[in-house]
Amino acid sequence: MKKFKRIAVVYDWLTSWGGGERVLSHVLGLYPEADTHVLVVNPEILKGTSLERAKIIPSRLQFFPWAKRYYRQYLAFYPWAIEGFDLSGYDLIVSISHAAAKGVRVRPGQTHLCYCFTPMRYAWDLREQYMASLDPVRRMIAGPILDRLKAWDLESSQRVTGFACISHFIADRIKRAYGRDARVIYPAVDIERFKASGEKENYFLTVSRLVPYKKIDLIVEAFSEMGLPLKVVGDGPEKSRILKKAGPTVEFLGNLKDAEVAHLLEGARAFIFAALEDFGIAPVEALACGTPVIGFGAGGLAETVRDGLDGVYFMEQTVQSLKTAVEKFMSVEKNFDFRVLRARAEEFSVEKFQREFIDFVEK
Repeated sequence: MKKFKRIAVVYDWLTSWGGGERVLSHVLGLYPEADTHVLVVNPEILKGTSLERAKIIPSRLQFFPWAKRYYRQYLAFYPWAIEGFDLSGYDLIVSISHAAAKGVRVRPGQTHLCYCFTPMRYAWDLREQYMASLDPVRRMIAGPILDRLKAWDLESSQRVTGFACISHFIADRIKRAYGRDARVIYPAVDIERFKASGEKENYFLTVSRLVPYKKIDLIVEAFSEMGLPLKVVGDGPEKSRILKKAGPTVEFLGNLKDAEVAHLLEGARAFIFAALEDFGIAPVEALACGTPVIGFGAGGLAETVRDGLDGVYFMEQTVQSLKTAVEKFMSVEKNFDFRVLRARAEEFSVEKFQREFIDFVEK
């Protein structure tokens, strides 16, 4: 592996622990001496994780009032904060970005490689959803801010030496947004954390942050109407609204430890996934547990879960479409082999990700 004297890793924010943070830890596994720069960090969420001992350098946004919790309210300041980092002393800069991280300023001759989860959602694909969540006054203010963010996001994309991304779905989005090509390197799943067996219990499972685009309300409504047992793991701002749609067969478990989630994944009849996701690590984790996936057959999921082999697709984000897919699944449930599902998940190993990431950096 090519040696760099000083390496900077740039990530958007460290305020929760999920799939993106695991990707960051896998990259830092390759470059353990790297300094990690973030807009905001909450040290509490790093305790007991692989990032606990990492050198984390927050931006000026860290010192804004209540920034660790309400950092999204400072959206207009993201470019100012990320461009405030002085990275002139580094040979290699690796940004892992879904918002602002790739917008860091670099000097001529530096190598800046971006592993992109997606172009900034607020400015591009999720703009309408973001605006719809605001009251009329905030919507009036947000419009010009998002216009400026979109222009900045496009301009800053031209500072990047080379792009890699998490799926062909996102590679297409990068091409449309930035006019740049991107190499696809699928994120890794910590396969070793899971074990697969054919021993299933009578419940279905979904694991997710309770935010609008995850469509957990759709899942809850469908299973309530069908009277089938569903366990929901996760928390978020949509919880109170989703609870109102839940029938007696739906159980909300909140946030659980990794080991508890793995145990639930192994025992579930199927994992339910309704989001249009950029990649979707959770469905691959389900496969690693030998659990088939009933999922929205678009976006990143269409690249990881094979319809009929690893699960069943539904092609519309509607209650009826999901109910039809669940009924289809139950009619063919015995055809799924947990060993086939596990083998599919092993195609997304940490070793493969790191090998391909090194090759991307070298080339």
